[in-house]
Amino acid sequence: MHYISTRGTAPTLSFSDVLLTGLANDGGLYVPKHFPTLSAEQLKAYATMDYVDVAVDVMSPFVDIPRDDFAGLVKEAYDTFYADEVVPLKQLSDGTWLLELFHGPTLAFKDVALQLLGRLFDYVLTKRGERVTIVGATSGDTGSAAIEACKNRSAIDIFILHPQGRTSDVQRKQMTTVDANNVHNIALQGTFDDCQDAVKAMFNDTDFRDTVNLSAVNSINWARIMAQVVYYVYATAKVGGGEKSVSVSVPTGNFGNVYAAYVAHRMGVPIKQFMVASNANDILTRFFQNNDMSINGVNPTLSPSMDIQISSNFERLLFEMFNRDGDAVANAMRQFRTTGKLPVASDAWQKATNTFKGYSLSDTGTINAMKQAYESDNELIDPHSVIGLDAVQNGEKLTGDAIIVAATAHPAKFPDAVKQATGIHPDLPPHLADLFERTEKFDVLPNDLEQLKTYVKNKIA
Repeated sequence: MHYISTRGTAPTLSFSDVLLTGLANDGGLYVPKHFPTLSAEQLKAYATMDYVDVAVDVMSPFVDIPRDDFAGLVKEAYDTFYADEVVPLKQLSDGTWLLELFHGPTLAFKDVALQLLGRLFDYVLTKRGERVTIVGATSGDTGSAAIEACKNRSAIDIFILHPQGRTSDVQRKQMTTVDANNVHNIALQGTFDDCQDAVKAMFNDTDFRDTVNLSAVNSINWARIMAQVVYYVYATAKVGGGEKSVSVSVPTGNFGNVYAAYVAHRMGVPIKQFMVASNANDILTRFFQNNDMSINGVNPTLSPSMDIQISSNFERLLFEMFNRDGDAVANAMRQFRTTGKLPVASDAWQKATNTFKGYSLSDTGTINAMKQAYESDNELIDPHSVIGLDAVQNGEKLTGDAIIVAATAHPAKFPDAVKQATGIHPDLPPHLADLFERTEKFDVLPNDLEQLKTYVKNKIA
């Protein structure tokens, strides 16, 4: 398998090179040159297989690592999870299925990819005798999952930027209480989009990138998407026996999680439609409903991981919408950055809306939906996942024999919102019970690119 950039001019790379490179040097994102196909026999077999075995089989066509070595890395990654099934499925009273993706070390779906990613980095860097500097941006969950995956690894320094005051206390403390010499937390004075822009700017500075040997764990890294594809394959097989069709509803900020479901669809998995569920920061909803992708500014909400206006992974879908024309993608993204509005021809948009639907929910609606889920099913659901559930119940009707909602975070990551809705304070699991007693360590920095680059250089010197 080889990988090409969504903007068409970066060199074609192998999986290991894409893993370490992250962002393409033309500013684009790497995608497979083609999508491998899963046969009907494979999908049927997955219905009775465990998660690790499905994961190895689904991901093997994407990687350049010997299968036995890769299988060992996958097993190690998912041995860290607190559920035997890794990603349990739970059926609600209305027949909807919750795909619980939050049973990893940091209680969020990001663990599914990042526990593997840390091990992939270690494996490839050890083989090459190299060291990398990882710089990432987080709206709340990616940071802690990345730190957990990369802490104390000898070939990695990791720097995570989070927007100061815009994550939940649990999210922040899961990052800032990790005591490891290779972990560096930065509270940036700005929004998540500012954090994300700073990371992209560092990658686009070729001299800086080469000097510190920069790499990425954000969902711009293809390996993140690859690992997330697995749970949609697994869930579809478990719910439908590999034969029945499903549609999925995914709480979405940076578009990587729902794009992974689209990749599964392109691989032959019978996923019919994708509900893109957003909060008040509804740029994706406006796009899929009205062909209006225009930047409005970021509003803080009860679901901070989705407080985003520029969804990085959307470019990967745009590449497919534009029939893999890298020049067209590059031109559209330039216009988006210049004017704040993404130009998409009506025929390409109409084709996308056959499979992608948009939905958004206010904070008030989120509280009401959490209350309803508790009253109907005795389920405590976090303020991100519940938007995906509400989208199924009150949004445009989805097709398929079953509906799967991605439950992306443990309710204890957002205890204030859960308690406001239900009156119940969700407890952290035992391995995090003393989180609020741990000492925090982070630096507050202004939204200034040169200061950020200096900080990184000084820390790794």
